[in-house]
Amino acid sequence: MTDVLINYLSSTGALSVGEIHFSVQFFKPIRLKKGDFFIREDETCRHIGFIASGAVKAYATDKDGNENITCFKFEKEFASSFPEFVAQEKSRRSIRTVEPCVIYRISYPDYQYLLSQVTSWNGIVKSVLEQEYNQKERYLLNYNNKSAVDKYLQVLSVEPNLLQRIATQDLASYLGITQRSLTRAKGQIQSPKTL
Repeated sequence: MTDVLINYLSSTGALSVGEIHFSVQFFKPIRLKKGDFFIREDETCRHIGFIASGAVKAYATDKDGNENITCFKFEKEFASSFPEFVAQEKSRRSIRTVEPCVIYRISYPDYQYLLSQVTSWNGIVKSVLEQEYNQKERYLLNYNNKSAVDKYLQVLSVEPNLLQRIATQDLASYLGITQRSLTRAKGQIQSPKTL
């Protein structure tokens, strides 16, 4: 599994072979079952994780205990509450597995040490943060203030992998609609009304 991380770091073009091999020693693999927490809301965010296999959801819980899912992360993506990790504060959201996962995680002290020893990591971190920002922008543009049908059509065209890998209730939360609305939207698209 370390190969997945090594291949990802190689693909960035930011690190030499020696820097890659030095870096991977700080990432420790953990195996999580479906439904396990990687990061818990209101606990200090102590790790960044690289997903070697599986998928996670990131969400905040509202006052009624409902999950408000903000994103999903899959293989070859980093997962963390980055602002809280950098500040070593309590996370404002949870990150929980939606599939069994192997995640390579790095602790905050090791992350700080790695950045001090391999300055090229700053470029990788910048790239990861830019991807996070772009993902949030796409989410706001694609799913904000649209009908359930339009949101579902957007998923079909932009993020079809969600339909195969994400439970209906999680997809509905991500889209900001009820499961019932999502089911209706699917039905309208699969059997459009004839005139």
